[in-house]
Amino acid sequence: MRSVFFSVVLVMFSVIFSVSVSAANFEADIVDQQGKPLKFAVLTLQGPPGNVAIALKADMDQRDQQFAPHVLAVHSGTQIAFPNSDNVRHQVYSFSPAKRFELRLYEGTPSLPVLFDKAGVVVLGCNIHDSMLGYVYVTDDPWFAVSGGDGAIKFDQLAAGHYKVTLWHPDSADMQPVSGGEIDVPVNGLRQRFTLPVQPKDTDMDMTPAPSAFGDAFKKAAHE
Repeated sequence: MRSVFFSVVLVMFSVIFSVSVSAANFEADIVDQQGKPLKFAVLTLQGPPGNVAIALKADMDQRDQQFAPHVLAVHSGTQIAFPNSDNVRHQVYSFSPAKRFELRLYEGTPSLPVLFDKAGVVVLGCNIHDSMLGYVYVTDDPWFAVSGGDGAIKFDQLAAGHYKVTLWHPDSADMQPVSGGEIDVPVNGLRQRFTLPVQPKDTDMDMTPAPSAFGDAFKKAAHE
């Protein structure tokens, strides 16, 4: 009986060890068609099955009459809170197919978060401030992230193996996800560059959107 116990322990240790040594890092550099780093790009991965810790709670704040972050990526089934850090009231809403909702005029934080249970692009607006524009990218893929100002994304402790890549950006021509191809992540890690064409803008993406931006964005996102 004792030998059986130690055999089971040894097998469990071997499994844990094999998982730990197969973990790898994957770094992505996302650029536009001009080769410039692309901020607010979403990259998702489909790959080998495994235990992935996914947080199903997130915040979409409102600061300086803008949504913060401008782009939020979450897994389907995530509860999102919409705190209002401004000293004016907001009325957040969306009529995107992936999630239709409205938070009546409020200050502070609504008592209940909003459940985003369907994959897709959700365009956010404010009934009081027409220039406010934000996006929630809801995915069924287990790995996802949003690029920073340098266009970089990094996944730590990713299982080595074969993955399918999906890319998205709010300034893409039709605002729909596109394939980023397939990659093989070795045990010693991988760094790869992806080009995602976007529509040229006259102003920086961090600037306040035009009043018509919400309507234009919704029309694109409604194509899904």
